[in-house]
Amino acid sequence: MTHTSHDHIAPAPVSMTTAFWFWLKLGFISFGGPAGQIAILHQELVERRRWLSERRFLHALNYCMVLPGPEAQQLVTYIGWLMHKRWGGVVAGALFVLPSLGILIALSWVYIAFGDVPWVAGLFFGIKPAVTAIVVQAAHRIGSRALKNNVLWAIAAASFVAIFALDVPFPFIVGVAAAVGYVGGRVSPHTFQTGGGHGASNASYGPALIDDHTPTPAHAHFSYAGLVQVLLAGAVLWAVPMGVLCAVFGWDHSFTQMGWFFTKAALLTFGGAYAVLPYVYQGAVGQFGWVTPTQMMDGLALGETTPGPLIMVVAFVAFIGGYVKALLGPESLFAAGALAACLVTWFTFLPSFIFILAGGPLVESTHRNLKFTAPLTAITAAVVGVVLNLALFFGYHLLWPEGFAGAFDVRSALIAIAAAVALFKYKRGVMEVITLCALVGLAIKLIPL
Repeated sequence: MTHTSHDHIAPAPVSMTTAFWFWLKLGFISFGGPAGQIAILHQELVERRRWLSERRFLHALNYCMVLPGPEAQQLVTYIGWLMHKRWGGVVAGALFVLPSLGILIALSWVYIAFGDVPWVAGLFFGIKPAVTAIVVQAAHRIGSRALKNNVLWAIAAASFVAIFALDVPFPFIVGVAAAVGYVGGRVSPHTFQTGGGHGASNASYGPALIDDHTPTPAHAHFSYAGLVQVLLAGAVLWAVPMGVLCAVFGWDHSFTQMGWFFTKAALLTFGGAYAVLPYVYQGAVGQFGWVTPTQMMDGLALGETTPGPLIMVVAFVAFIGGYVKALLGPESLFAAGALAACLVTWFTFLPSFIFILAGGPLVESTHRNLKFTAPLTAITAAVVGVVLNLALFFGYHLLWPEGFAGAFDVRSALIAIAAAVALFKYKRGVMEVITLCALVGLAIKLIPL
């Protein structure tokens, strides 16, 4: 990395307005699922802008990794809160989601109203290999930061074997990793120090606005009064819309059941969206019939190839359910779908905001306490193995779309290799790679050979 004289000076304080425009931009470029999004966040906030140090970034990330819900969105909320109090967190977290919601509502409408559009299929054909390469790159980047010694490498390897070969549930992997970190932090403290030792991050990127030893801001100190305020506000923000749905439509109506079902789903998303997709599939397809199996798979493809958290696939499920079932009458199909998507997004993400705003002060009080950070460091190492498993999952479905018994997709493989070369060797940006791969996919599908 090239250093200038300014690299040795901490950045100037960031205004709420400046942060607003950055979070809005991030909402439109956050491709690649949680792994890719975390990589983008690290590059933008730690390396380029130096809003916070490597160690503070990893400490916040460790906390978000153990929560149910989309970790990248929670990390954005955490950083926004740390910089600009509660409203900063709300704005950052909301802007990470809202662009994705708008895009998915539009694409869901095109999908259900106009059927299979060749140019859309072509774009997706090119984007999917790019997303696969981005996830691989993100696994490498997170691993290179988190796996500082052989013990952490061993935790990552064991995590990968557990989830890939033994199908061990992610919460169990998290629990075991936390226990290993807790014991390891007492037996060998240096092994489980976050960030690889004192000053490791500063040596690479220079002083940060919120540095390793920057005092915790006044608003980030824990207080029981603040905790009660957040919990009460969260309870009201959940109960009021749920009460309105029950009063207007009744408990058994699809709108109400969507709110209740996706509240439960939000509390089960340990390990990212893929950990909860079987539950969503079972309910949305089997129990309620909001979507068909084919539509569910198409929605997953949309979720993979649009910005924002992958769990935003729930907005597609809700839109299709509201539209097809004509929940507001046959004259208001789009309105029914859009309302369903917005309701589901609200109930899915509300718990994430509560977790961060309620738990953030507790986490900030522990960022120099090895008793708390050692388990989180071990959990981050375990998550590297889980992300690698996700990369293989993507790769399998990309290269053998019909299973190993089917044909190998040579064209997708070539696009993925080209994307990986662009990312790893030539250090091209995520948006640039996705755009070029989308154009290649469009040409392959639309130009006859």
